[in-house]
Amino acid sequence: MRAAWVATLGPMPLPIEDYAILGDTRTAALVGKDGSVDWLCLPRFDSPACFAALLGGPRNGRWLIGPADTSARSTRRYLGNSAALETTYTTDTGRVTVVDVMPIGDHRADLVRRVVGVEGTVRMRHEWVVRLGYGLVRPWVRREVMHGAKVITAVAGPDRLVLRGPRLPKAHDGRHVDEWDVSAGEEFTFSTTWVASHRELPEPIDYDERVNATLELMGAWADRCSYQGPYREEVVRSLVTLRLLTDGETGGIVAAPTTSLPEDFGGERNWDYRFCWLRDASLTLEALLESGYAGEARHWRSWLLRAVAGDPQDLQIMYGVDGSRELPERTLDHLPGYDRSSPVRVGNAAVDQRQTDVLGEVMIALQMARDVGLEEDRDAWSLQRKLVEELAEHWQEPDNGLWEIRGPRRHFTHSRVMVWVAFDRAIAAVEKHGLDGPVTKWVALRDAVRKEVLAHGYDPERNTFTQHYETKEVDASLLVLSDVGFVAGDDPRMLGTIKAVEEDLLSNGLLLRYRTQSGVDGLPGHEHPFLACSFWLVQAYAHAGRLDDAHALMRRLLALCNDVGLLSEEYDSENERFVGNFPQAFSHLGLVGAAIELARAERDEHPAPTSSDS
Repeated sequence: MRAAWVATLGPMPLPIEDYAILGDTRTAALVGKDGSVDWLCLPRFDSPACFAALLGGPRNGRWLIGPADTSARSTRRYLGNSAALETTYTTDTGRVTVVDVMPIGDHRADLVRRVVGVEGTVRMRHEWVVRLGYGLVRPWVRREVMHGAKVITAVAGPDRLVLRGPRLPKAHDGRHVDEWDVSAGEEFTFSTTWVASHRELPEPIDYDERVNATLELMGAWADRCSYQGPYREEVVRSLVTLRLLTDGETGGIVAAPTTSLPEDFGGERNWDYRFCWLRDASLTLEALLESGYAGEARHWRSWLLRAVAGDPQDLQIMYGVDGSRELPERTLDHLPGYDRSSPVRVGNAAVDQRQTDVLGEVMIALQMARDVGLEEDRDAWSLQRKLVEELAEHWQEPDNGLWEIRGPRRHFTHSRVMVWVAFDRAIAAVEKHGLDGPVTKWVALRDAVRKEVLAHGYDPERNTFTQHYETKEVDASLLVLSDVGFVAGDDPRMLGTIKAVEEDLLSNGLLLRYRTQSGVDGLPGHEHPFLACSFWLVQAYAHAGRLDDAHALMRRLLALCNDVGLLSEEYDSENERFVGNFPQAFSHLGLVGAAIELARAERDEHPAPTSSDS
């Protein structure tokens, strides 16, 4: 029965780059150029999707408001520095705009869509298909009257979705559909609201009040950006995107709002990114701090304290948006996957991995927060000290690395360097900020780690650092060694590493994470260039004084952004299409970091190693 259902799912979703993100800082939706909302989890990022066409087809749930003429031309833009999306559709008979927005605040979840006739007449199509439980559960749908107006409700288990509007679609073959003409000057506003099924439906949204307040809120937030260097427009859009991936209530920062968008089309490299990796969240916080958003550090630090509270031995690499620890991985066999890439996974087995680099990233972010004036409270420093002391007991153990290698654990050079970073930033907390800690012990450990890395993670014959201690392969993560201060950007060993990475990992001018042919990750198939790695190369060029190369690569990377300034995880340069989960925090924080380092390099402010070069 399921096989037959899959076979009748209809057309596949659009290319990933044809989507834009909407968000209310609690969850996010992806809406395509055709006007179809193909992905939305309610009420949270990690809730089951109610519109899941992205990983299957229209019968797995979507909300389409777009021209009936599928050959209509479309242009899109975000209104100012907000996440309110305006799409203009032009047909042979007229022109309309659709403004899509998820208002922020009031502890409710709404997606609002306003259709406005601009010129002539355009035939529009409306299709509302709710399928809860990631496109599997067909809800009980009925027409009701609530607050004096007709609505359509869809209920299943704990969830209820309500469609409001001046012209509601009619039931047809398991969907609700409608077509109507929109003429110049006409306006139609529709909304879908989620509410727990046992609660009363909230009052209808006041569109002008809520949407205008959201635009003002996001505009004011973007105006706080202190970055004034090159590529500022792209930096601000990336920061707004990163804010959309930050839960406004808990402070948790998700890696992406999607699951299982493939790294290898037709393959099994499909992962759920709707969780909070300590590494990604720390890097996001660094990008925000570098751009003038010191207040966000306090919110995230509170989330961190709650999430990792308890025995330091129980530290995980990732958590749920609310700090929850149980993230079991399972597959959804009823979904064929994006571009028939299966399995579709929810949850992430990487939660049980050991990734030693994570604490180093956390310590960098918290040190930066101290440096910009965030007062360190007793609990926050006590936690950091306990985590560093736990690392002191186990720092020599192998790990899975930052790429979540599912093969054997190894001594990855990047992980070892980040161990050095963890001790280094703990020492700085004592020496620079007067906090209490066994600094003599930590200095000895930092020096021991450095000696080990230089002895076992560096290939003197090729003059390059290596991916791990048992190989001569290189890894794009080695490019950050100068950024974190382990070596200077113009150190001959760093210059040799850049050269080796260029020789081994460049693919059509963009960087792979590592060579999958080496078998290090224990997975079949291959992947495409990882965009964050190419931004790391921009930073490495900047640190090395190769500013022309840095700007050339930066311009090429920015040209890959879609029409509304968004990036996915990877890029298929042969077929010129986005790959992987989208929009990807790692890519956007890489963009911000690269721009900041370019600006710093142009001011001749190269970072220097923070300990003796031995």
